[in-house]
Amino acid sequence: MRWYWIDRFEKFVSGVEAVTIKNVTFSEEVVYDYLPGYSHYPHSLIIEGMAQTGGLLLSQLEDFTQKIVLAKISKAEFEGIAQPGDQLRLTARLLSRQTDGAIVEGHVEVNGQPMATLGLTFAILDDSFGKDQFFIPSDLCRVLRALRLFDVGVDADGKPIQVPEFLASAESAALQAAD
Repeated sequence: MRWYWIDRFEKFVSGVEAVTIKNVTFSEEVVYDYLPGYSHYPHSLIIEGMAQTGGLLLSQLEDFTQKIVLAKISKAEFEGIAQPGDQLRLTARLLSRQTDGAIVEGHVEVNGQPMATLGLTFAILDDSFGKDQFFIPSDLCRVLRALRLFDVGVDADGKPIQVPEFLASAESAALQAAD
């Protein structure tokens, strides 16, 4: 991910649900550039934030080793807009998972009020799409830590989820290389 449309994880239950927070600020260019004279956070970026939330929920089940992409938006119903100063709460629930993809249901609240309902389908790409990883492992680990995924993440039994070994090793190697 080059751009992050979520600020932090509030809740993460492996294979079940992820809740993220997005604070809408006036310092984000898109808030005032998207529709000059009408400052708001575009619905398309709310969908992308939900895709990032749901995609990370699915990716964690595969220890972040699979290439997972948003394949389809089956539902996007919005009631209102988000403006600077608002806080979005994005809840992604994993409805079904197959070997080649998954279906995620999303709900968005703005300042505690319902704002959107989304249906997203994700694809898990095989090696026919190339063998290169989407992300540099050390960078992905740094981002997941910054989003507090490993601070709040638990498995279905309530035990804390751990940083996958390949991410932790890559992060350690990157830190040693920087010294």
